[in-house]
Amino acid sequence: MHMHVFVTGASGWIGSHTVDDLLAAGHTVTGLVRSDSAAEAVRAKGADVLRGDLDDLDALRRGATEAEGVLHLANKHDWSDPVATNRTERAAVETLATALVGTDRPLVVASGVAALADGRPATESDPNPFTGPDSMRGGSENRGFDFVDQGVRTIAARFSPTTHGTGDHGFIAAIVAAAQRTGVSGYVGEGTNRWAAVHVTDAARLVRLGLEQAPAGTRLHAVAETGISTRAVAEAIGAGLGLPVTSVDPADAEEHFGFIGRFFAMDMAATSDGTRELLGWEPTGPGLLEDIAGGAYFPVRVA
Repeated sequence: MHMHVFVTGASGWIGSHTVDDLLAAGHTVTGLVRSDSAAEAVRAKGADVLRGDLDDLDALRRGATEAEGVLHLANKHDWSDPVATNRTERAAVETLATALVGTDRPLVVASGVAALADGRPATESDPNPFTGPDSMRGGSENRGFDFVDQGVRTIAARFSPTTHGTGDHGFIAAIVAAAQRTGVSGYVGEGTNRWAAVHVTDAARLVRLGLEQAPAGTRLHAVAETGISTRAVAEAIGAGLGLPVTSVDPADAEEHFGFIGRFFAMDMAATSDGTRELLGWEPTGPGLLEDIAGGAYFPVRVA
């Protein structure tokens, strides 16, 4: 069934690839955009635009009300003011979900795999521990699920800490920037902590499949690789940039890496067995280390 889908974050990293996937599958799309350049980029794909941002609750309400499905992929990601970021995220999810009450229409809420499990890869059966407006992402995953009993087909799309590919400006790009700035490719401590990973095109396809098929209350894991050690990531970056690879003391991680240091020290491994079985989703994109070696984050050095 073809749907008219409202997408927040439509011009962002995951959002732009998801819009491409939705359109290719025959859906129509309206994307929430903040700027003229974002509007131009979304229109160029063949989607409509709605001007506004996550603080514009009227725009969110209108976009959701006029759609047959909603993908909430936007986030302020303001690391300097996480309290405001989390409260905005919670209010946005509440507004989108309230607009869909009683419709049984899908609302896919972006989430993550961090802090779901202790010492083992997280699974889809692990509940999200974050509740309340002051928690991570404002507890938006659980807040979205509050509306399942009110006729909203809420689905959580939990993304890997790195959703990678050429053009990514996220976590791996920040690690690369730290290596270029400091002259060494670092990892925290022993570098044995792991990060789950997924290529952005695989993540986009998963979001679309979840929108189309997943039952209310489903947790989906956008995970292609369960866990790549941060030391392996640092070694791949070092090889690509021709820099030495070194351990960074955990106490110095934020000073060395910047804000990303606190995340690079975390173990964020996860599986996606349940997601694959439910949706028939099989990742086909390159792996993270392959992407780094292939020059997705910097020009490939020629020996």
